[in-house]
Amino acid sequence: MSTQHTYRVIVRGTWEGLAEESRVRLLAELDRHGLAQMRFTPEGSLTYDAALKHFSYRYEVVSDAADGEEMAGALAEDRAESALRALGCGHGALRSTVTDMDTMKINRKGSRTAPR
Repeated sequence: MSTQHTYRVIVRGTWEGLAEESRVRLLAELDRHGLAQMRFTPEGSLTYDAALKHFSYRYEVVSDAADGEEMAGALAEDRAESALRALGCGHGALRSTVTDMDTMKINRKGSRTAPR
């Protein structure tokens, strides 16, 4: 049995070819997709601003550790493409940033030793 890791993935892109109805819908839902709503979830959390130039999705992906960060990024990009297709919104190339939460070092406040 292989080990599962949890990855946090940010998928970024640029809106392209948005139809007027898509622009109107996105702007009407802007308050649901601002910075305060950013969450890492399996379903993805879409964020964008009123300029409708760039967007990002935040995903939590659980995958085999042996497949690594590259696979987690590819899975998140596939999810983002599906979500954007369902929204009927065009986009450019997607790029992702992946963090393996199981190997991430956490520096706790006060955990440093004092210099001698």
